[in-house]
Formats: sequence, structure tokens, C-alpha cells
Amino acid sequence: MLFLLLMGVGVFYILQQILYEKYWNRGLGIAVRFESHAVYQGDTAFLREEITNDKLLPLPAIEVNLAIDRALKFSGDAKENANVTDQSYRRDIFSLFARQRVIRRLSFACGKRGYYELGKADVIGYDFFFRKSFHDDRILKTSMFVYPKPVDSRRIALLCRAVSGMTVTEQRIFPDPFCFSGIRDYCPSDPMHQINWKASAKGQGLLVNQFDATTDIRMKLILDTEDTGMIRQDKLNEEGIRIASSLASKLVKGRMEVTVTGNGMNQIHMKEGAGQIHELYEELARIDIYGKTERICKELEREKRELSPNVIYVIISMNQDKETAGAIASLAEKGNSVLWVIPVASAQLADTGLQGGVRELESLRGITIFQWEMEG
Repeated sequence: MLFLLLMGVGVFYILQQILYEKYWNRGLGIAVRFESHAVYQGDTAFLREEITNDKLLPLPAIEVNLAIDRALKFSGDAKENANVTDQSYRRDIFSLFARQRVIRRLSFACGKRGYYELGKADVIGYDFFFRKSFHDDRILKTSMFVYPKPVDSRRIALLCRAVSGMTVTEQRIFPDPFCFSGIRDYCPSDPMHQINWKASAKGQGLLVNQFDATTDIRMKLILDTEDTGMIRQDKLNEEGIRIASSLASKLVKGRMEVTVTGNGMNQIHMKEGAGQIHELYEELARIDIYGKTERICKELEREKRELSPNVIYVIISMNQDKETAGAIASLAEKGNSVLWVIPVASAQLADTGLQGGVRELESLRGITIFQWEMEG
């Protein structure tokens, strides 16, 4: 009797091993995707795992191994079975009965701007006795943008006022959405977005905001992402990208025509409201500050050759060398206004202020220099 029992166990062991080796991944669905198409730097996002066993054979253990960029760190309960080395690794184990589906949501913190892809999952299955393992790679096609973290709106407002100071003229042709000048009675031709609802509630009729006016100008933001120093200044470079993102968003929402370009990105042109701003966010998310770029001077030389009237230039560059300063000065020679935004660390601002190549530009007509102290 004992012999027959042992023989039965042996036969069962061999049969189950054959069955699992042949059918373990049949009807096994592995779906892993980012729940959001895009988030902002510093936000928490989620990775959704959906494991399906669509067959009668139960799966005592399925191991799913994932690897994503180390800038995306698993958080909360998802920290368990996760570790960070060259990438963020996650190891999940599932046990599924016949015709069963299991769904998990894994939270992670988005610590860095970028474009992230998850290309594959390493799947390991086991037989009923956990004596033999089976391997399979599942191709995944999921991606997510992490947009630059928005800059404090109050600080961006300072830049907007600097831009408005360049555009206000006596002709009063087009209203400047940043130059508030008072309140007046509503006219049928006034757009609804200019109604001051708070002031209207206190009076007997509708009142609208009134603005100073400007010429028909266009804005062009040129972002320099090259690091010319001997010691890398990645934080300042990232701050410049954040400034470009937030300033362009503010200007476009104010119904200005804005073009954003630079030596590390493709040109993005925006007008008629904020509908195209996410195209810019995606382009800025893709910038590789470690990649090889040409000098911003060459970009400015091309602009000088193709110079158009009624264009205000905003140059965002942390590089204060004489070559960059000279190229910016030559851009303003033909009468176009230039605002140079220089991201600086607080210590740099206190110790050195403007460097030699930049000091000479302060007195030049048409050039405004704005030192942007990086928070923290």
C-alpha cells in the first residue's frame, strides 16, 4: 500500500512538472502600465499591475520583476520588495487560482524631470512543488512624462512685469494682460474672461478689467542647456528649464504669441491660448542636460541673421562667459529688446554677483539682466 502511494506521488510529481512546463504561461496575461500620461516633478504617480490566469491550471507562484529609472522611487506600501541601485527594481509574487485576475497599484515618487519608459517584465513561474522554475520575458509598451516642476507663480510674476516693461508703449494698440490699469463698465464687445466678478458683485452692473496696451509683439524664449563650467551645475541647469516652462505657460495663458527654442530642444511655437503648452512641457521633459549641445552663441547668431521686428527675446542661460555676453549684446544692436535671465545659486549671488562678461551689458540700451536666485 505504501509502495502504491509513493508510486502515485511520483507519477503526480512527474505529470504536474510536465503540465506546468508546457502550459504555465498559456493564458497568462501580464499588463503593466503607468496610470498617468504625464505628471509634474515631485508628484506621486502609480504603476498598475494586472495579472490574469485565464486557464484551469492554477499557478501557485508567479514572480514579476520590473526595472524602471532610479529617478522614479517606489513609495508607501510599494517600498516592500523594492530596492534602488542603478535602477529602481520591484519584485512581486502572485498566486492565482484558475480563471483569476489580480490587480495591484504601486505608488512611486517622481524625483526628476524626464521621459520614462517601461520596456519589459521578467516573469518567473513555478511548478506545484516549487522545485522547477520557468522564465519568460513580456514586452511592455508604457511611458510617462515628468514635466518640470512649476516655479512659484509670484516669482514668475516678477519676470512677467519685466517683460511688460519692455512692451508698454504710448501707441496703446493691443492690451497687455499683465499691465492692469483699472476697472470700467462692461461693453458687449468685451470678452467674458476680462469681467471682474468680485467688483461686479459689489456694484449694480458688470465691470471689466482694463489694461495698458502694447504693440503687436511676439516673445521668443531661448533656453541654454549647455554647461560650460569646469564643475557641473546641474541644479542651475534644471532651474533654467523650470523657468522656461513656467514663464512660457504664463505668457501663453495671457494670450501672447510665444516661441521657445534652445540648443538642447526642438522649437515649439504657441499662440491662441494654452492649448499647445503641453507640447512644450513634453519637449522640455525630454531635454538631456548631459548630452552634447552646440554653444548658445551659434543659436543667437542665427537669430541675428533672421532678425524680425517686434520680437522680444528672453535668454535663459546660467553661462556668464564673454562669448555668451557678446552674442546677447549683438542681438540687441538692431533695436530688439532682450531680457537675460541668469539662474544663480544664493552663495554665488552673494560672493560674485554678475561676472565680468555680463557687467558691461548692464549699461547697454535694450538689454535687461535678471538674476534669478535658485530657491534652497
